[in-house]
Amino acid sequence: MERRVVITGMGVVAPTACSLEGFEQALRAGRSGIRYQPELEALQFSCCIAGKPGLDEGLIARYFDPLELRGFNSSGITYGMIAGMQAWEDAGLPVNLDGPDWDSGTIFGIGSTSVEKFREAIYKIDEGQVRRLGSNSVPQVMASGISAYLGGKLGLGNQVSTNASACTTGTESLLLCYERIKSGRAERMLSGSTSDSGPYIWAGFDAMKVCTYRHNDQPERGSRPMSATASGFVPGSGAGALVLESMESAQRRGARIYAEVCGGNINSGGQRGEGSMTAPNPEAVQRCITQALADAAISPGVVDAINGHLTATTKDALEIQNWCIALGRKGSDFPYIGALKSHIGHCLSASGSIECVAAVLQLQKGFLFPNLNCEDLHPGITEWIDASRVPQQLMEKELNILAKASFGFGDVNACVLLRRYAA
Repeated sequence: MERRVVITGMGVVAPTACSLEGFEQALRAGRSGIRYQPELEALQFSCCIAGKPGLDEGLIARYFDPLELRGFNSSGITYGMIAGMQAWEDAGLPVNLDGPDWDSGTIFGIGSTSVEKFREAIYKIDEGQVRRLGSNSVPQVMASGISAYLGGKLGLGNQVSTNASACTTGTESLLLCYERIKSGRAERMLSGSTSDSGPYIWAGFDAMKVCTYRHNDQPERGSRPMSATASGFVPGSGAGALVLESMESAQRRGARIYAEVCGGNINSGGQRGEGSMTAPNPEAVQRCITQALADAAISPGVVDAINGHLTATTKDALEIQNWCIALGRKGSDFPYIGALKSHIGHCLSASGSIECVAAVLQLQKGFLFPNLNCEDLHPGITEWIDASRVPQQLMEKELNILAKASFGFGDVNACVLLRRYAA
């Protein structure tokens, strides 16, 4: 018998805040986390702005002991560890010191493997200093490093894995964890994803000319999803984490329940038709949404809001069109839609998880965050939906059903349906 799955804990390390409370405050205020990055200008990047979390030593020391920090050099694992541990604490779950927790696991995604540590290791090898690599190089550069670190910290005895599907990673992680609990193979799963910071991550996108070249002198104006004057995305980084749990387990221990995961879908356009390595196949996107609705047994007409992928590239208008076709809704009948990347930039493999945290907060607290920098909506968007469906100011509004989707390089897609929990 399939079980109901709920969200009982969340954590976030984002360009706007490194705590759940601070993140919600920034969401409501429409506060941008985009800042000028001098090192990018020094390296002759076209885009010299980015969204980068501001971590202090005290916060890092709370989750890493001094021995762990010796030779440690991975922003992605740091972000993911902090967000994951925050989510576990927020769920009110203990850390089992006596032995493995056989009922709990994690599928925690990442896009690249600790590029800072990898670069450091390459230089040492080239200089003939292999013996100076240290004992923690392998766990930092292996693809599953983030889930391995979290699994050890929390004593997880169920599945401990890392997924990687470009910008779809975080939403895919949530759905993989959901399926494991729904099928009875776990009681609790820590879902999430993380992304490294810095020029070694962002340079390739700058070279592809998909990052904005404008607003280096006005960073907060740079990330412009759905805008007619958008010129590409602003790179970002961070991590988001969510504890998923069976309804029975959550109720048995009296846990606070944020929202229910109703279902979803993961697919690919096969890089066929209009799909490619960097462009989505519209048919696949539409199928992903419609099949997610079917899996969740939710009618398109009751979706109150969408947390879109919406990156501030030329594909934003196509995404809106795909949503309209998949839902059979347009104009003023279209759900409210939000683009969190206007606040934090495109956090790459971490984007789905951070945006899922925002979506759950919106459901639980009943609000729509303001979309920034889209006062000049793209005509390809207003052709399909009414401007009123793109809130530009904070709206206090009770929401019942919210759809979250992510679309990534490789023509991959994921969509999840979330429901407000009413005890």
